Amino acid sequence: MRSRAGSRLAVWGVVGALLLIAAAIAVPALTGWNVRVNSFPPLHAEWMPRLGPGTPLAVLLGIAAIVWGPRIASSARWGHLLLIAFGASALWLFALATVDGLDGIGTILDHRYEYLGTAREIDDVGATLREYVERIPYAHEDNWPVHIAGHPPGALLFFVALVRLGLGSGLAAGFVVLVLGATTVMAVMIALRALGAEEYARRAVLFLVFTPAAIWIAVSGDGLFMAGAAWGICALALATATTGARRVVWSITAGVLLGYCVMLSYGLPLLGILAVAVLWAGRSWVPLPIAATAALGVVGLFAINGFVWWEAFPVLQQRYWDGVASRRPPAYWLWGNLAAFGVSAGPAIGASIAAVGAVAVGMLGGRKRSIRESGSEFAPDVAVDERGGAKCDPRVVLLVLAAAGWLMVLAADLSNMSRAEVERIWLPFVPWATLGLALFGPSTRRWLLGLQIGFAIVVQSLLSTGW
Repeated sequence: MRSRAGSRLAVWGVVGALLLIAAAIAVPALTGWNVRVNSFPPLHAEWMPRLGPGTPLAVLLGIAAIVWGPRIASSARWGHLLLIAFGASALWLFALATVDGLDGIGTILDHRYEYLGTAREIDDVGATLREYVERIPYAHEDNWPVHIAGHPPGALLFFVALVRLGLGSGLAAGFVVLVLGATTVMAVMIALRALGAEEYARRAVLFLVFTPAAIWIAVSGDGLFMAGAAWGICALALATATTGARRVVWSITAGVLLGYCVMLSYGLPLLGILAVAVLWAGRSWVPLPIAATAALGVVGLFAINGFVWWEAFPVLQQRYWDGVASRRPPAYWLWGNLAAFGVSAGPAIGASIAAVGAVAVGMLGGRKRSIRESGSEFAPDVAVDERGGAKCDPRVVLLVLAAAGWLMVLAADLSNMSRAEVERIWLPFVPWATLGLALFGPSTRRWLLGLQIGFAIVVQSLLSTGW
């Protein structure tokens, strides 16, 4: 994307995102519209300006990223870059969380709505699975806490495992979630490289690391879901890039991970959109039946042991509408959700979708001209790799994955099962929707990175998000 035109496009995208966020904040405040969320719509948050131990570290990390990050991202050896990205992500998560000291890591997961308290009480996993569905409704005298009722049992079982491993304190579990969340950037980068888009992985890495979503990744179960989803998609991408037994192994791995994601959140079957995009970009549908069988096997294993997903979902829907969701006005949340996502993913997300749209339209126009001039019915987005196989153009790979990220957001929004709190619920979609920022030139990427970093520090310093 040409520098001047790209910079203008980025500015307009950012302005659009900021206007949407500002409107979502201002409309309830100016009109007195009660949209039924804690204190600071569109976020579930409270106004609480503060500085803390993590603030200086966050500022220093941000400065280092802006000054030295682009050079490291472009020149470091691949293996070293993966490790640097993981370490930087973990530090960024830690810095933002510890604006509230170590309590910023350990306290939230110990909340009565969260998983740990229940996980500590479970001594019979089989009985838990068998009674899981019947305890979802509010009417049950021993109904599950909000987050447990609102999710399949996969998340609860993960925290049960942590408890049995001696990692059941809020602080210990918080560090586990933080570290796993920090691996997401590696998974996305490896997936891009497997699909032949290493250059764009290098361009995107700083945005994947220094995302404002880190505010929620470090302290919520959804950060764990994000990592699991990213590694499942990564395994699927690797399956398209290999052959023989390795392809089978990667396909099974992808299926198991993505199948378990279905057991983590009722919204994560939407990962099917991204999975199809990966298979298309990888020019191979061979992994599909293998991965699908493995994923269904995970869901079936839970069903055999007492938790039947398709029976639980309508029960969960009823509890959802029996609760606060029925009082949250759809006229606000249909677009307020997108504003909350803009806060979580950062205002540069507006530039990302603008770039994806503009480049896709430009490539489509070029494709039509090429077809007219050559008389060929084939697309000019297929290259040939060193083994002689069909390989998707790297820019097309990026566009397809970023578009899939946005399609997941749109589907989740239109499902009417996400009214508020999407700043954490939609975390698994954030890395993929962010990828469009890799389409900009170096100077534009640098100021967009600075915007993301500054925005994250300001949000964490002004608001207590409660997650």
